[in-house]
Formats: sequence, structure tokens, C-alpha cells
Amino acid sequence: MMSAISQHARLAQNALRRLFASPVSGLLNIIVIGIALSLPAGMYVLLQNAQGMLAQASSSPQISLFLTMDASADDIARLRKQLAQNPAIDKAVFISRADALKNLAQSNGLTDVIAGLESNPLPDAFVVSPKTTHAKALDDLRNELQKLPRVDLAQLDSAWVYKLEAMLEFTRIMILILASLLSLALIAITFNTIRLQIMTQRDEIQVAKLIGATNSFVRRPFLYFGAMQGILGGITAWLIIALSLYLLKQPIATLSRLYGSNFTLHPLSLGDSLTLLLFSLYLGLMGAWLSVGRHLSVIEPS
Repeated sequence: MMSAISQHARLAQNALRRLFASPVSGLLNIIVIGIALSLPAGMYVLLQNAQGMLAQASSSPQISLFLTMDASADDIARLRKQLAQNPAIDKAVFISRADALKNLAQSNGLTDVIAGLESNPLPDAFVVSPKTTHAKALDDLRNELQKLPRVDLAQLDSAWVYKLEAMLEFTRIMILILASLLSLALIAITFNTIRLQIMTQRDEIQVAKLIGATNSFVRRPFLYFGAMQGILGGITAWLIIALSLYLLKQPIATLSRLYGSNFTLHPLSLGDSLTLLLFSLYLGLMGAWLSVGRHLSVIEPS
């Protein structure tokens, strides 16, 4: 067991040594991988922060339930109980006809006009605050509330919710496309780097095969090389994102205070950081595996 661990540790050490045998070339490859990975990962972080910022900036969606003019106190009590028992509703605030008319007069300066009315034309109403902000769920809840007894109209202004979801979905797809394209580019970088390594060590590989080395034995050091290059590229990407967020932290805080908000930028979470590193490791291994499988088969001892 210990010998296997020491063997793998030695292979990783040798891979790291070969990676920086040409320091400038090795460092440039890692920086290129880091920059390429930081682009979609950075956009993902900004998207996560944008969702939090928009949640603060946008008021929560509300559904206004306007009751029929002949709704009695018992009808209102039953409706209040139904709304309180609905699991999709956070809270429901009752606004009486008298309060609605009073608020209208105060907010619009129509006191004299309203004083001349013979009767109150406004209905009793409930202002419902749903627990969800998902546009489809809000529409379903509005349709459900519309069918309640003594509800004349259930009104929801969901246009901004649909716009927000469409914008975020568009951004997610763009990040996915960018990540896919850059992943292919990173696999190609590792593929080409390993190809050069194999061509450089062609004679050594032929000798190793001549004395009985299997393809898996010959392949192993190159896989470690690709994995090492990938994980170092992932660490570089994480550092680029962390530095960028640090530089943006103070300007964002200043801008937030000017708009009366307490919004702050949040860095990559532990889970997202591990995902980034594992993904970069996977890309390095994938590029190395494809390259070794492609070029090792054509190298046979003569």
C-alpha cells in the first residue's frame, strides 16, 4: 500500500518537474488555462451576485384580490382563513374599502374630489405576498385565487418577473456555451502539450516497450502531467476570480451606498471552488488521455 502511494507521489513529482522543465512555456500554458477557465467561472459568480442584487432592488411580487361589492364580513373572514391555510402564500393583508379610499385620497391629493362622491366605489381587497417569485408559479397561484368565492378580480403584475427570468436564462445559456467552447480549447491545449512530450520522449517510449512496458505503464506519467497542468490552471483561475472580486469590492460597495442598498459581492463558495478545481483536473486528464491514446499507438519498438 505504501509503495503504491510513494509510486504515485513520485509520478506526480516527476510530472511537476517536467511541467516546469521549460519554465516560461509551462507557466504560459497554466496562465492561458487559468484565464480561459476564469471567464465562464467569473461570469457565473457575477450571475449569482446579480440575482442577489436584483432580489434586493426589485419589490416582491404581490397579487391583489379585489372582492365583489356585496362581500359580507363572514365572506371576508372565510376568505382570510383560506388564504392563511394556502402553503404558497407568505402573508395576506386585508384592506377595507374605507382604508383604500383614504389611502387613495392621501397619495394622489384627491381629497376634495373624493369628498364629493356619494358612495365609496372601491371594493374590499386582500394584498397577497406569495412565497415564490417564479413567474409560472405566480400565474398558477393567481388563477387559483381567482376562483375563490367573492373574488371579483385577482391581479398580478408579473411582467418584470418574466423579463428577469428571461434575462437570467439567456445569461445561463451564454455561460454554458462559453464554458463548452473554452473546455474544448483547453483540451486541445493539453492534447498538443502531451503530443510534444510524447514526440520528445519517443526513443524512451520505444525502449520501455522493448523491455516489456505496457501501454498503461507508459501512459501514466503523461496522465499525471495533464492532471497537474489542469489543476494548476484551475488554481490560477480561482486566484484570478478572487483578485477581480477583491478589486471590485470597494467600488461596488460605494455604488451600493449611493443607491441606499447594502449589497456586497460574494466570492465563489466552497462547493463552487471545488467544482472549478475538479473540472479543470478533468479537462487536463481528458486532453492527456486523448493525446496519449492517439499518439502512443503509433510508437512501437523497431
